[in-house]
Amino acid sequence: MSDLSATLSRVKPSPTIAVTTKAQELKAAGRDVIGLGAGEPDFDTPDHIKAAGIRAIEEGKTKYTAVDGIAELKAAICAKFKRDNGLEYVPAQVSVASGGKQILYNALMATLNPGDEVVIPAPYWVSYPDMVLLAGGEPVVVPAGIETGFKLTPEALEAAITPKTRWFIFNSPSNPTGAGYTWDELKGLTDVLMRHPHVWVMTDDMYEHLAYDDFQFCTPAQVEPALYDRTLTCNGVSKAYCMTGWRIGYAAGPERLIGAMRKIQSQSTSNPCTISQWAAVEALNGSHDFITENNAVFTRRRDLVVSMLNEIEGVECPVPNGAFYVYPSIAGLIGKTSAGGALIEDDEAFATALLEETGVAVVFGAAFGLSPNFRVSYATSDTALKEACGRIQAFCEGMT
Repeated sequence: MSDLSATLSRVKPSPTIAVTTKAQELKAAGRDVIGLGAGEPDFDTPDHIKAAGIRAIEEGKTKYTAVDGIAELKAAICAKFKRDNGLEYVPAQVSVASGGKQILYNALMATLNPGDEVVIPAPYWVSYPDMVLLAGGEPVVVPAGIETGFKLTPEALEAAITPKTRWFIFNSPSNPTGAGYTWDELKGLTDVLMRHPHVWVMTDDMYEHLAYDDFQFCTPAQVEPALYDRTLTCNGVSKAYCMTGWRIGYAAGPERLIGAMRKIQSQSTSNPCTISQWAAVEALNGSHDFITENNAVFTRRRDLVVSMLNEIEGVECPVPNGAFYVYPSIAGLIGKTSAGGALIEDDEAFATALLEETGVAVVFGAAFGLSPNFRVSYATSDTALKEACGRIQAFCEGMT
């Protein structure tokens, strides 16, 4: 339609949501579908967090709040940053929004001008480039392939920075790969950033607590304190706290930036859900024992999926450090034909044929900016994962 904004032509719908929707539609039509596309834990929100939300309702805490969060939640966020990351913030440096996505979007809208560039390592979370485009900026995508463990090298970051670079977006552990940066690896990137004082850092730490084996999470302002004044450290309660539908994300950074984000939010959504804010206070301040228990389950599922996918000739599946995704390469399958007659010319063709022929829904790698791969979310039951990986094995083995 000619009366729609030209800005819409710069973006596309979320591919991950599209895959999940397609799987749900096929399941509703009677197909035997196993969805491995959803980026959310299958665990329920812990009881003590749910109880805090119920208590907020019963106590009448259902009115408007300050635009970017209640004082109690901001205090809990400050305590979290000091406890977990050794970072000191005051409430005026904190913003709370309706999910981590809104936090990132507010920051980009508040800071980008036409022509500003944002460096984004690929594979990336699908929304990063489109949010940059919506805000009028230009995404600069830098491949970080399987040969580097899906991690950006200092040399690649250095080469991507120009006088127009406004932000560097950093995500560890990563969606879609689960790759996590060690302290030394991150120090290599922060050393580059120290040489370019005009570049700000936007960290997406949403999977901070979903870390496995001996991997130790760290965040840029923690590794290089001199970056503190130009870093927006972003996080939320969605993943580790099993609160995806509660829609609470948060960030801490320089007061001037937080104030600009508050202004954007004041004219868009206003405050996040009041009930969810009180539940988030309990999530941050209350018992975290369930995270250790959930991570043990995720580790078992990760090992199951990695093992079964690596049994397939033509597939290479690295072991992730965190999150709940694997990102296997199908380079050895490109050019083959499925048993159903589909030519596997790229990872989108692979995912489409896999869904149509086996009922297994995955997200193709091009959606994340790096091919030929696909993403599997192992945030579902062991039984479903075994069945799904078995179908993937049979699908690949049936190719000629």
